[in-house]
Amino acid sequence: MAGYQHDEVAGYLGHAYHRRRLELAIGSLARHFAADRRVPLVADLGANDGQVCTWLTGRGMRPIACDIVPHARRVAKERGLLTVGLDASRPLPFGTASLDGILAGEIIEHLYDPGLLLRECARVLRPGGIVVLTTPNLAGAQDRLRFLAGHSPRQVDPFHEYLSVHIRPFTYGMLATGLRLAGLTPSRPLSNYVVWRTRFGELSSGWAARLWPTLGGSLVVAAVR
Repeated sequence: MAGYQHDEVAGYLGHAYHRRRLELAIGSLARHFAADRRVPLVADLGANDGQVCTWLTGRGMRPIACDIVPHARRVAKERGLLTVGLDASRPLPFGTASLDGILAGEIIEHLYDPGLLLRECARVLRPGGIVVLTTPNLAGAQDRLRFLAGHSPRQVDPFHEYLSVHIRPFTYGMLATGLRLAGLTPSRPLSNYVVWRTRFGELSSGWAARLWPTLGGSLVVAAVR
């Protein structure tokens, strides 16, 4: 629990890097529901304090803020949001075919059994429903070269302050395979930035991420039931 309340998580929305991946994910949801006259019911898995849920509301969705941390749920409830206590490593506390959409931002890489989460997403989505996942990319541009040089990719660091809780890193191909096995149809990936880290700072390119999303820092993948 302490690991998932790290300052890095609390400060996500202050970073352009994370705001961009969330904008891409929410945009994917909004485009999917653009022709739907109903207000879609969307569960935000790992909603933290519910700020992203307020963005979903602003895009015409009815969000449910789902989180394992009680304090985070209390803050989300104070924002006027519907909240649900949820451990994403266990069956989701929703009825079969009860949701129109799911946002699973930076969740799947923390799970010992990611296949269970994907199967549960397929179960609780209505036919035609959509799940949008974001996860750090194991095969970003710099990490590909690091591996060729005999170094571990950045996402595989059991001694890092917060990357140590990333126990299931994904490439796009592996994530797409898991989605198909769960009965979901994945889309072409999106990404926020291609990032190059140096001792003097970071260089990032949104333009490169649009052209070559599988080289980007985050993978944003939508899949339809």
